[in-house]
Amino acid sequence: MRKALTLVTALAIALGATTATSAGTAAATDRAHERLSRGSRVSGAIVVDWNEELLRIVRMPGVQPATVHATRNFAILQAAIYDAVVSITRAAPPYLFTVRAADDARPDAAAAQAGHDSLIGLYPALKPELDQLLTTELAAIPDGAGKQGGVQVGALTSELMLAIRAHDGSDATPPPLPAATQPGQFRPTPPNFAPAVFTHWDSVTPFVLNNDEQFRPVPPPPLSSGAYAAALNEVKTVGKDSSTTRTADETTQAKFWSAPIWNYWNQIADDAVLARHSDLLESARLFADLDLSFADGAITFYDAKYHYDLWRPITAIREAATDGNPATIADPNWTPLAATPADPSYPGAHSVISEAGATVLSAFFGNHHDIAVTSEVLPGVVRHFDSYQDAALEAGQSRIFAGVHTRLDHNAGLSLGQDVADDVLAQNDAGLR
Repeated sequence: MRKALTLVTALAIALGATTATSAGTAAATDRAHERLSRGSRVSGAIVVDWNEELLRIVRMPGVQPATVHATRNFAILQAAIYDAVVSITRAAPPYLFTVRAADDARPDAAAAQAGHDSLIGLYPALKPELDQLLTTELAAIPDGAGKQGGVQVGALTSELMLAIRAHDGSDATPPPLPAATQPGQFRPTPPNFAPAVFTHWDSVTPFVLNNDEQFRPVPPPPLSSGAYAAALNEVKTVGKDSSTTRTADETTQAKFWSAPIWNYWNQIADDAVLARHSDLLESARLFADLDLSFADGAITFYDAKYHYDLWRPITAIREAATDGNPATIADPNWTPLAATPADPSYPGAHSVISEAGATVLSAFFGNHHDIAVTSEVLPGVVRHFDSYQDAALEAGQSRIFAGVHTRLDHNAGLSLGQDVADDVLAQNDAGLR
């Protein structure tokens, strides 16, 4: 990340911005207090609007590039909005850039323009729809120099954000995974035997972390161990498509959480911001921390997945006769409840993202709330939780009931997700981005 910052610093200065590494603390003047007050008086709904728009986009078939992980685009969107808002309010250190803003610049106009321009840069084919949303957002803001000043800040911030991520490795061609030769190694799974996905994602430049290996989990236990056998036998029993051990509610959980997990947690955050009437400053900061955690979480879990290259339960169970463990018995016809994703098993992505989401949301709102979660897979079904942590645990464990992960994957994912989110939050609090 340091190299990327160096490369873009000249652009930032030329366009009237300073990077977070060189920006000083704003003077405690009356004008600064007025800027902060304006941001605190504006609703955070405008941040939710752009987040909802991106959720709509990534749910559209064929729109999100198959080799670009969606978490990257959420992070770009929300980091641009955040830096646009704090460039005007000076309420907190920026993520990357402080853009020079007129004294009367409006942070809501900046947020709207930053959201629009970021998504235009990521999805240029959707310009007509995005232009219409921006027109609607700006129409609610009084015309004048303040509105225009905010628009300029938002446009510049998004331009800088897109520039710094333009060569982050996300556009690389995913290399093929070498064929498995040993027991325990991942190999494509039935019924489609699709090649491994996102094999290049561990080389993408992290947004906040120092590198992709920073929080790499400890290795999974050996195939010959009791811990491995216990975890495999658990999923063999409860994750089978025709399991008689899995309860009806556990089957519902497996299906409920089966969509892209970052979508759920962005929706949970949308609902939380609106229910609590969060202001623009808090909302921008929340979504930046949330989606930066998800983006770096995805980079780190792909690092770990392809570093350890652990086979999925369907392969492990069908080929248990080769694992050297007398406590595992092969079942050549075993089939999971859900389709197995095309990547290695350890750690579990649902657990990483869910724990990161719960950690960030709890830091902003506290952990104990009545949380209602909906699913894009089971329309009309709502699940209720007493805390964000409870929701995270269920989301991660649902993949065991689905038959696509073991508890080893789940526990390693929880630890990784918390480590990533804690680091993002700590750097935010310390102003070290």
